Amino acid sequence: MLPKSISVAAVIALLAGVNGAPTFKLKGRDVDFDYNNDKVYGVNLGGWFVLEPWITPSIFEATNNDAIVDEFTLTQALGPDAASSVLTNHWNTWITQDDFNQIAAAGLNHVRIPIGYWAVAPIQGDPYVQGQLPVLDQAIGWARTAGLRVLLDLHGAPGSQNGFDNSGRKGPVDWQQGSTVSQTLTAIANLAERYAGDTDVVTAIELLNEPLGPDINLDELKQFYYDGWGNVRNNNAYTVVTIHDAFEDINSFWNGFMNAQAGVNNVMLDTHIYQIFDQGQVSQSPAQHVAAACGSASPLSTTDKWTIVGEWTGAQTDCAKWLNGLGIGARYDGTMAGSSYVGSCDGKYTGTVAALSDADKQNIRSFTEAQLDAYEAHTGWVSPLHGSNVLHFLVWANRWIQIWWTWHTESAPEWDMQELIANGLFPQPLSDRQCE
Repeated sequence: MLPKSISVAAVIALLAGVNGAPTFKLKGRDVDFDYNNDKVYGVNLGGWFVLEPWITPSIFEATNNDAIVDEFTLTQALGPDAASSVLTNHWNTWITQDDFNQIAAAGLNHVRIPIGYWAVAPIQGDPYVQGQLPVLDQAIGWARTAGLRVLLDLHGAPGSQNGFDNSGRKGPVDWQQGSTVSQTLTAIANLAERYAGDTDVVTAIELLNEPLGPDINLDELKQFYYDGWGNVRNNNAYTVVTIHDAFEDINSFWNGFMNAQAGVNNVMLDTHIYQIFDQGQVSQSPAQHVAAACGSASPLSTTDKWTIVGEWTGAQTDCAKWLNGLGIGARYDGTMAGSSYVGSCDGKYTGTVAALSDADKQNIRSFTEAQLDAYEAHTGWVSPLHGSNVLHFLVWANRWIQIWWTWHTESAPEWDMQELIANGLFPQPLSDRQCE
């Protein structure tokens, strides 16, 4: 795998390795957060700049059109003027400075902000509308005021990298067809350039959310990651570049790739841990969910680069309305085609955290505590690499980073961190433990 686009950073590193020149060490602490030693607690601001029907069902219900299932079909059906009106109002009201202040007050220090390619590198002929970036600019200022760090996440790529509605367009996986990869790289370059002066807040950029490994060419994905790393490095030498695991094993597939020995710096692997998206998982008992969470500590501890649990939840069911797609039921109550009944979705399909049953509240709290403990358990290690006349790198401590999905929903109580905190189901302070 050839890192074709690393020219700027490679030149810097090679100059640093010339005989007689000072050793140039690329270290995690050169970003404006100590990812080696400080624990990261964060939350995703889902459904803000990339719509997801289950997070904001009211936007989709207002159309009275069952063919509208994602942001692509919404903007296509509404047309540019109406779509711009609806989305501008949403962008300006869904998340505000007060949300950032609440997030910081809860003891969190990071937010992950999903953004679609169409916001930073629109493609002629697409129905998407723009106007997100001034609000995102404002959000960076809100984060600065609140003392939060931001991970910018390219959540949707041209052609769709996974076929999920959270990519902007539900349907076939057409990313890597035609010019879609180069268009995605343009979006990354534009994003990195726009926020190159905000590295006190924007400490990380994720190249692509959840590319669907089984449906894409993984060798091409790896090349894309090298090229995207180079595009970020052309604007900043230290901003953390985050790569998603593409649903491949975080050790057997990803160890050895883009680590310190590969000649790149500040790369973070993102893995998403959910226990609800197949029949076997959703059929587990609450105790089995907790045991599975505890078992995730071992594979996370053996990755060879910073590893982020970039999405996780306290939900033990897939009951939330439209979580599996607009108009699609749930595995848990057997309303999804091909699934079998496990239990009732009463109170979890739509509702409030306060109205959940006492059993559901206890299960969410204990599952959340178990995951918090598992994802922060490893203390990491540091080791020098390479000879004194070649490149020198400091291997980052393998401390884990955890970012809950999601901060706010309209009516999905198992997922809504803001409401879970308000109702005592998310630990406050974060170290508080009530479950054995």
